[in-house]
Amino acid sequence: MVEESGRLPRLRLDQLLDELQIRIDAVRGTQDRVHSLLEAVLSVGRELDLPQVLRQIVESAVVLVDAEYGALGVVEGARLSEFLTVGVSPGQTEAIGSLPSGHGILGELIRHPEPLRLAEIADHPASYGFPANHPPMHSFVGVPIRVRDEVFGNLYLTEKRGGVEFDGEDETVLRTLAVAAGVAIENARLYKAARDRQRWMEANAEIISDLLSGVEEMDVLEGIVRHAKAIAGADLGVIALPVENSTDLRVMIAVGTDADFHRSLTLPRDGSFMGAAITAGEPIITAEVQKDPRVTAGPPRFGGLGPVMAVPMVTDEGPRGVLLLAREEEGVPFSDTESAPLLAFAGQAALAMQLAERRRSAEQLTLLEDRDRIARDLHDLAIQRLFATGMTLQSALRFVDRPEATERLLRAVDDLDETIKIIRSTIFGLRAKEGERRAQGLRARAATSMEIAATTLGFTPALHMEGLLDTDVPPGIVEDAVAVLGEALSNAARHARATSVEVSLVVARGTLTVRVLDNGIGLPPDGRRSGLDNLAVRAERLGGTFTAGPGPSGGTCLVWEVPLAAPGAR
Repeated sequence: MVEESGRLPRLRLDQLLDELQIRIDAVRGTQDRVHSLLEAVLSVGRELDLPQVLRQIVESAVVLVDAEYGALGVVEGARLSEFLTVGVSPGQTEAIGSLPSGHGILGELIRHPEPLRLAEIADHPASYGFPANHPPMHSFVGVPIRVRDEVFGNLYLTEKRGGVEFDGEDETVLRTLAVAAGVAIENARLYKAARDRQRWMEANAEIISDLLSGVEEMDVLEGIVRHAKAIAGADLGVIALPVENSTDLRVMIAVGTDADFHRSLTLPRDGSFMGAAITAGEPIITAEVQKDPRVTAGPPRFGGLGPVMAVPMVTDEGPRGVLLLAREEEGVPFSDTESAPLLAFAGQAALAMQLAERRRSAEQLTLLEDRDRIARDLHDLAIQRLFATGMTLQSALRFVDRPEATERLLRAVDDLDETIKIIRSTIFGLRAKEGERRAQGLRARAATSMEIAATTLGFTPALHMEGLLDTDVPPGIVEDAVAVLGEALSNAARHARATSVEVSLVVARGTLTVRVLDNGIGLPPDGRRSGLDNLAVRAERLGGTFTAGPGPSGGTCLVWEVPLAAPGAR
């Protein structure tokens, strides 16, 4: 009896010691868990790159609650725009197919952003099963992640190891981690915004420098696309410019995924995503461009692409183009925070393009004026002096008796005539360098008329031109002026029996004056005048005048004068 009574206190003592050990182990476990939580919070807070921050949050959550699977879903409106997983292998992810968009239990936290803990997922009313090839899942706990009182996303944990349920302590740990995650995400966002702002500023400075330093416009446009594509993390970048005298848009540059499907396309403003951006006058965004109702025209070109953003390039003179960026299907949708700096970048690029165009126009006008001045100086000084020298040599021939000397003088006169032709060709060639796209101006066409007339006259008429003939004279008047020259020179060759003809074209005080003077026999009083009547009709149609009469020293003087602002002149 005594022996049995001694065993009972010893048994109670062993039980008390075992219970004490359990409590000590629980306290140590709690301490270890708190320590792990602190480490997780510090680990999450150390990262500044947003994708790395999100990955770290999920991995830390899985470890803290001893879950087999974990995920973080980024909420965009009523759907999930991103879904990061832990515990699901790449092979399983591929077999499952497209990432979830926010239905079932995942959508329950989107609709009701409060902590949710389940012993069996299938028992919840919002559950509707898993897709094929999805690993089995039973226990579940989820908590929202808030950034400045706005739900950024949700943490989802399933399958607590050991086949047990998630408990209240697990939920508390995850809620604490979610608070730290919200702060870390906000810091990462601010860091990314500051970094992107710096990159946009550097890109903008480079584009403006290139435009104002004379870099080819196509190279600058490609630079705009490449910078925007890189900074925004897009897979495709496209820039389109308005087609002249049309509302259509032509894709000038395309860089990235399937760029060949877009390059050189001409698209209508109505029915294209870029046209919709110009019409709206502000950035437009879509998460699924292939289903967007604004895209109804043009060939299929968005295969494999999902999120798209288009930004108009606008100045005070109107739209100068549109910039489009696209990401591949299931990519992260573009946000308003991304469109704002892109709009500013596109606007600055458009302004720089406008300034560069104005500078080129001013330089071209200066060049034209300089060439006009050179042409006038060559004609008024060099050619006239050479012509006078030739006339002097010809008049000196009658004083020369030796045939050899006469021959040399005649050769010198011919050389002077050839030199005059070369100088004239140089004068009118000054305009030719404006490029093949520019039509021949009045100066070049008048010079051609002189060369044609020389074959019938037997000599080259003297030509004097004054004023901005190529810039101020409208194309319609140019055609009439050339026809007038042809008729007047033809009359001089056939009827006047002239030995010299002087032609002048002068633009002054808004008027073009064409004057043809010869030293021939003059106009016969009863001769045919049908050709001269045609010249008068041309002048009257343009609101001008035509006179034909004797010259100051005999011969005939024809004067055709029309206002440059004549109706129908353009």
